[in-house]
Amino acid sequence: MTISVTETKLHLYRQQFPALANKTYFNYGGQGPMPKASMDAITQAQAYIQEIGPFGNAVGKWIGQEVKATRIAIASELTVQPETITITENVTVGCNIAMWGIEWQAGDHLLLSDCEHHSVVAIAQEISRRYSVEVTTCPLMPTLNEGDPVAVIAQHLRPNTRLVVLSHILWNTGQVLPLDKIVEKCRDNNSLLLIDAAQSVGSLPLNLTELGVDFYAFTGHKWLCGPAGIGGLYVSPEIRTSLKPTFVGWRSIITDSQGMPVDWQPNGQCYEVATSDYPLYAGLREAIAIHQKWGTAEERYQQICRNSEYMWQRLRTLPDVHLLRTSPPESGLVSFQLTQSKPHSHPQLVNFLESQGLFIRIIANPNCVRACVHYFTLKSEIDQLVEGIREWLMANS
Repeated sequence: MTISVTETKLHLYRQQFPALANKTYFNYGGQGPMPKASMDAITQAQAYIQEIGPFGNAVGKWIGQEVKATRIAIASELTVQPETITITENVTVGCNIAMWGIEWQAGDHLLLSDCEHHSVVAIAQEISRRYSVEVTTCPLMPTLNEGDPVAVIAQHLRPNTRLVVLSHILWNTGQVLPLDKIVEKCRDNNSLLLIDAAQSVGSLPLNLTELGVDFYAFTGHKWLCGPAGIGGLYVSPEIRTSLKPTFVGWRSIITDSQGMPVDWQPNGQCYEVATSDYPLYAGLREAIAIHQKWGTAEERYQQICRNSEYMWQRLRTLPDVHLLRTSPPESGLVSFQLTQSKPHSHPQLVNFLESQGLFIRIIANPNCVRACVHYFTLKSEIDQLVEGIREWLMANS
């Protein structure tokens, strides 16, 4: 078999990700493999801190430069101004900042979809308990293959809907929501819009300035393949003055000559609290730089879609496999069910595949199995996964 120049280049490119050397990986939506350059950057930064500090004027100046450079790198992926970015640990922290920062009143309405992560659902439930806010859910899962998610959301908006919380890419089914149209509906209703961007940052080409969302919470450790423990929150400039910090620390405030707090930081830093694991910042920047060197966000996304369509087509050839989507996916998430499955078939399949070096995961709602492809996923890897599933089906038929 002749290997093309493109395939050879891709194999060389993948050597930057040590985790891909000994496994066939389809869990990018859970955590991406870090490139070696990121791991080296973290180690070097940690050593440098100890060499010059770890606490002093020199290290303080260095940390300031690291924070600034990281905001700029993140902003370049989202097409926003760096000052709109709050650096957090993960998506959930970003969602907490946005959801708790609203000055809720009894009788307000908070709208979720039926495809949101349980961490977001739990935040909404506690807000409801504390402030007598009514939380309802709109059914987006049935719109995966037919129907209009925008119309469904519009039907569930109320005059008192303060906040709508949705995912850009639904983490269980892989559906991409048309946010531009949803933004319009929320604006017309004077409702704020928070986006759980766990599956979209590093996956979709994004321009949040044009999109017009109010809040966009994301992480660096999934599709960006950065280290766990660093993420962010975009807050639109128009909203920042009304979103009050819930957790407060020295990073979020301005102090006077006596060290006393006198005001909030005039940018996304106002939601940051205190000391962070700063070496992770260098790791995330390296990961972002590697992706950007491969191609534009649009080019990466198109390759993700080509790979997911290939997986979708290959999975269709298997007996007893039901794909949730009836048409090729529009994201890197491909979810399916075993049609003749017994109660524990999905976990058994996932465990079997992992024993063969093939990494996928189960999803509770809907009860299914999810595999993720990135732009650097190989067709041969997808073929291996399909053959692994076929082997398990034959052994358990």
